[in-house]
Amino acid sequence: MELPPHPLAVQQPFWPKRDASHLLVSGSDMAALEQELFESGLPVEALMEKAALAMAQRLQQQDWWPQLQRRGALVLVGPGHNGGDGLVVARELHLAGIAVQTWSPFDRRKPLTESHRRHARWLGIEERNTPPEPGDAAVWIDALFGIGQSRAPEAALQTLLAAREKAQPGLLIALDGPTGLCADRGEPLGQSAASAALTLSIGLIKQGFLQDHALRWVGTVERIDLGLPQTMLNRLPVPQPLALQRRDLASAPWPRTDAAASKYQRGRLLVVAGSNTYRGAAQLCLAGASASGCGSVRAALPSEVCHTLWQAQPHVVVSAALDSLSRGELSLCGLSTTALERIDAVAVGPGIGAIQQEETAAEAASWERLQQLEAVLVIDADGLQRIQQMGGRSWLQQRRGPTWLTPHPGEFARLFPDWAMLPPLSSAARAAEACSGQQPCSVVLKGARSVVAAADGRRWQISQASPNAARAGLGDVLAGYAAGLAARSRHGDASVLATAVLAHACAGLDASASEGSGGATPMAVAMQLQKKENTTKNPNPAI
Repeated sequence: MELPPHPLAVQQPFWPKRDASHLLVSGSDMAALEQELFESGLPVEALMEKAALAMAQRLQQQDWWPQLQRRGALVLVGPGHNGGDGLVVARELHLAGIAVQTWSPFDRRKPLTESHRRHARWLGIEERNTPPEPGDAAVWIDALFGIGQSRAPEAALQTLLAAREKAQPGLLIALDGPTGLCADRGEPLGQSAASAALTLSIGLIKQGFLQDHALRWVGTVERIDLGLPQTMLNRLPVPQPLALQRRDLASAPWPRTDAAASKYQRGRLLVVAGSNTYRGAAQLCLAGASASGCGSVRAALPSEVCHTLWQAQPHVVVSAALDSLSRGELSLCGLSTTALERIDAVAVGPGIGAIQQEETAAEAASWERLQQLEAVLVIDADGLQRIQQMGGRSWLQQRRGPTWLTPHPGEFARLFPDWAMLPPLSSAARAAEACSGQQPCSVVLKGARSVVAAADGRRWQISQASPNAARAGLGDVLAGYAAGLAARSRHGDASVLATAVLAHACAGLDASASEGSGGATPMAVAMQLQKKENTTKNPNPAI
């Protein structure tokens, strides 16, 4: 379920631009835009021709053209206008010299689609009368349903498409969505969906295609531009989510620091992380914090880590050496008021360990000090569990400064069970709004394609990330890095958090590219973030 427009959303500038390259839409949103075009006088035939010609041109690029020349193409034709798109693509490939066949498992088709079918037959394009073999050598082009799917395909079609992926993996292209996949939720409508190596999303990116559940079905997702008028896109609801891409780092709201600023004017950060059980979490969180360019990094750490911290992080000042509980968890009882003085942001949670409900009472004073802190508070990992024991949503609503939450799906489900089953873009937004009180709360719902939600309705989703970087400790680096940017910005707007998440995802891609899949460790990601801080600058002030 989508959220209604939030009254505060219009008060914030948008990054990145709400244009065709960034807007994420539902299937019904896209259908409404197309209907508006038709009502304006644009013929359906013209829009189909425009979209299909653009897709045919895309397939003639170097990555797919040799395959099509060598193998030929089989276009799977549906009964609706997606099938018509496929027939136009079949026509263009045929005229370009590709051996093309079509197959339609339906007896009836919409009039426009049927017209294109007749023309394809007139051109001499072979039409199959029987289902193709799953091991067929041709590149399959899925034009069966596109985004107009509301129920699962018939069982025989699901079986054929599943067998196809086993027999010829990586040789299917989906036009506007794989058959059997919900374009809104990114989940199969039945037992399975077509497995595409490339999904061409017409006009705008459908939000379901970026969801974690969809990744095994959509392959690489590319947008096919329709030249939609910006005035039309501006009428989409203000909270419409935006896809974040690598190139958006150049225009991101990076914290701006005066050239003559001292170290304390470049952000003052306190990291509360690690435990006797998870000592490495403290080092990883501090590595992320250091990569942010924050001027002063302090730490409240387990005593066992403090003794050797100078060897790995000599620039970090120890503000508090904290005790460990009987099972190795970090006790926050020693987090004094002094440790929290003159701080712009605090990161708490990575590796501190989960504690029993009865143990929270001893920490109540420390958590009350964190609640009253006016600085940005970034809560990650086991910190989220402790927040839940302190009152969860009600505790967060009473925060006196901005709060950033960074849960993975399991942590999110424990903290917000009412919304855990919603699509990530909706669940994160509901949590951010519900946890905001005196000050805003922003939420990162981490995943293969992480979502960032602001209390005012703005939402972002990462469009690309490296699976090779998905390892234990990666979130610790993100928590430290995000907190470092928060300390430098000092205002805690969710756009800075989204910038941190995007930079973190790009650093994972870069670490995988430079170090290989085995070398894309959390520390390698932190090193890439450090490089980004040196190379990715924005002359414009932060929001």
